[in-house]
Amino acid sequence: MAATTTNLSPLSSNPSLSLNSSHHKPSLSFLPKTLQKPNLFFSSSSHNETQKKPSFSVSSKNPISGFFDSVYDVDDDDKPREECGVVGIFGDPEASRLCYLALHALQHRGQEGAGIVAVNNNVLQTVTGVGLVSEVFNESKLDRLPGDSAIGHVRYSTAGSSMLKNVQPFVAGYRFGSIGVAHNGNLVNYKKLRAELEDNGSIFNTSSDTEVVLHLIAISKTRPFFMRIVEACEKLEGAYSMVFLTEDKLVAVRDPYGFRPLVMGRRSNGAVVFASETCALDLIEATYEREVYPGEVLVVDKDGVVKSMCLMPHKEHKQCIFEHIYFSLPNSVVFGRSVYESRYTFGEILATEAPVDCDVVIAVPDSGVVAALGYAAKAGVPFQQGLIRSHYVGRTFIEPSQKIRDFGVKLKLSPVHGVLRGKRVVVVDDSIVRGTTSSKIVRLIKEAGAKEVHMRIASPPIIGSCYYGVDTPSPEELISNRMNVEEVREYIGSDSLAFLPIDSLKKLLGNESQNFCYACFSGKYPVEPTELKVKRVGDFKDDGIYGELESIDGGWVQAPRKQTK
Repeated sequence: MAATTTNLSPLSSNPSLSLNSSHHKPSLSFLPKTLQKPNLFFSSSSHNETQKKPSFSVSSKNPISGFFDSVYDVDDDDKPREECGVVGIFGDPEASRLCYLALHALQHRGQEGAGIVAVNNNVLQTVTGVGLVSEVFNESKLDRLPGDSAIGHVRYSTAGSSMLKNVQPFVAGYRFGSIGVAHNGNLVNYKKLRAELEDNGSIFNTSSDTEVVLHLIAISKTRPFFMRIVEACEKLEGAYSMVFLTEDKLVAVRDPYGFRPLVMGRRSNGAVVFASETCALDLIEATYEREVYPGEVLVVDKDGVVKSMCLMPHKEHKQCIFEHIYFSLPNSVVFGRSVYESRYTFGEILATEAPVDCDVVIAVPDSGVVAALGYAAKAGVPFQQGLIRSHYVGRTFIEPSQKIRDFGVKLKLSPVHGVLRGKRVVVVDDSIVRGTTSSKIVRLIKEAGAKEVHMRIASPPIIGSCYYGVDTPSPEELISNRMNVEEVREYIGSDSLAFLPIDSLKKLLGNESQNFCYACFSGKYPVEPTELKVKRVGDFKDDGIYGELESIDGGWVQAPRKQTK
C-alpha cells in the first residue's frame, strides 16, 4: 500500500487526548474535555509508522463480571441498543394476536421483555414477561387477551430480579377509568418530574420514566381525556413516541422533535395500526399511510374515526439518524426514507471517498450487509460472505475452563477461510462504539489467513452518549471520543480504517439534513439534559423501593454540562 493518509474532513485534532504508555489503562475524566472531535475520518497502517501503539484498554463488560468466569455473556455486539418498540391496534377482532405478530417484527428493537394490553368489556387486561416475544406469549396467554383493541411493547434493559416490574405496557387506574401506555424514548427531566410528584404524594412502583407520564395524566384536571395527555406531554422533555389505550380510545403521540419513529397504517377491514417501524405493518398486512408527525396527537375513537391534533408546540425536527445507520430493519421506511437505500448509499460513499485496493468485500453481519453491498458495487469488487453469524446463541454460554481467546465473538461469528485466505479484505460495519468487538473481528479475520484487513465504518465516529432513548456507553468509554482515527486503527489492528464523513452524510440527506439529530457524532444536544445525571436506559432494574435512585450507579451517566457562550 502507498504510504499515504487521506484527510477527508479538516476537523481539529483532539488536544485533550493523553495516553501514558507505561500503563495498560488511561485515566478516565468526567470533564467536558471528553467531548472532542476526532481529527480524521481515514487512516492507514502506513501512516506515521514510527509512532508507538497507544496503550489503551476498555472493557465492555460489567465490573462484576469477573465473579462469573464460568458463564460468558455473549451479547458483546459492542453496539448502541435501541430501547424499545411499540404497537397499537384498534378495530380488529384479533387485535392481541396481530399485536403479537407485530412485536415479532419489532423484536430487533428489544429482546429483554415484552407485553400486550387488550380491552375486553371495558376492562384492560395485561400479559407481560421477561424474554423474547415467543417466550413470553403462547396460545393460552393470547386467549386471555380478547377484544378489538390492543397495545404492545418490546424492550431492552439491564437484567435484574425486579425487571419484570418495568416491562411495559403499564396500566393504571384513576378516577375516570383505566389507561395503558407503551413508550419508546427517554425523558431527560425524569428525576425532576418524579421528585415533584412524590412531594405531592404520588407513589411509584417502578423506576421507569414512563410511569411519570401516567401520574401526570392522573393529576390533570383538563377535559376531554386526550387533553390530559397533551397537558402531560407539555411537561416532558426528551424523546417519546407513545401509544395509549383506554376503554374506548387509542391515542398515539410523538414528541415535538420527532426523535423516535412512529407510523400509522390501516388493515383492509379498516383497523387502525400504529407501530415503531413499517416492517411491523407489512407482517400483519396493514398498508402504510403516513408518519405520526412530530408534536402530533392522533385519537382513534370507538367508531374508528382518526382525529389529528397538532396541539403541542412545533420544534425543529431532530430525528435520530441512527435509525438509518443501525436500529431499523432494512425493509422499513423510517422518517419517510428507505432504510435499505440509505445504507446502500452509505457504502457507495465509503467506496468513493475511502477507496483501497482489495480482492473481496465482506460485512459484519447483519447490520453491515447493505452498506457492504453498496461498497462492493461502487468499487467493482465482489461481495462475499466472509463471516457467518450464528443466530442460535443465547444470552449466556458456559465457557470451558481452558480459556478460549475472543470466545464470545467466535460463538457468534465464524470466518469462511476459503473467502478470506490470502485476500485483501474490506470489512464493512455500521459503527464502532468501544472498539472491543472490532479488534476481535479483525484478529479473527487475520487468523483465517487474510493478507490485509481494511475496516470501513458506515457512520461517523461516535463521540457522545445518547439521552433520547438509546443505550450507549458513557463518553469516557467511547473509543472515538478518546482517540483519533489513526489511534483507533492501531487499537483494533486493521491495515486501514475509514468512517463515513459527517459532511457527506448531511449532503446525502440534502434539505432534510437539518431535521436529523447528530448528537452522538458532535456532542451537541437538541434538548440539553437539565439534571446532573441522566438515565442512560429508558427503564432500570431497581424498583425504586429498596434503595434511593441516587445509589443506582449503572443506570445513570453524567450529563453534559452547559457551556457558556
